[in-house]
Amino acid sequence: MPRLTKNHCPICALPTFTGEVCGHCLREPPKFDRTVAVFSYGFPLNKLVQGLKFNQRLELTNYLADELAKVINERPDAIVAMPLHPTRLRERGFNQSQLLAQRLAHQLQTPCLNDVCQRTRHTTPQTLLPWKERNKNVHNAFACATHLGGKRIAIIDDVMTTGASLNELAKVLKQAGANRVEAWVVARTLPH
Repeated sequence: MPRLTKNHCPICALPTFTGEVCGHCLREPPKFDRTVAVFSYGFPLNKLVQGLKFNQRLELTNYLADELAKVINERPDAIVAMPLHPTRLRERGFNQSQLLAQRLAHQLQTPCLNDVCQRTRHTTPQTLLPWKERNKNVHNAFACATHLGGKRIAIIDDVMTTGASLNELAKVLKQAGANRVEAWVVARTLPH
């Protein structure tokens, strides 16, 4: 499996020479404070993620979540899955991020806050858009109705490409009172 190298930016998980914060995160810090990723998004891991997400290979959930749990060194106060819009949830039949979050919550003995956040706009799938359009696509796409007063929250998602969705959800969680928000993903897409 294509594991992510140790020398990567601690904020966005893109490669750096010695593991320092990258220039982009220094210039434009994202709303999330840290990224934890196990794999780089490449063959054969990409086929496993796609199998889970688009071919209902739900048995892959445990393996992917367990690999992510192995690299977690600090438990948050709670875990939140990247929400799907109700229309997409009906189409797919399940939220792969929610399945990963539930498994991680069990493994780490940490609460999983189901239904705390909602995707309020049915957006174009990020994978269909050029990287430069992804921030605009998810702008104001999430809501959080629960006060998270000072909590440390980990957002669970399958893949981080530009980080636009994770950034937008982190913004909403911090507006709801979260003190620290981390992005925990199975895989990080690296620049070509």
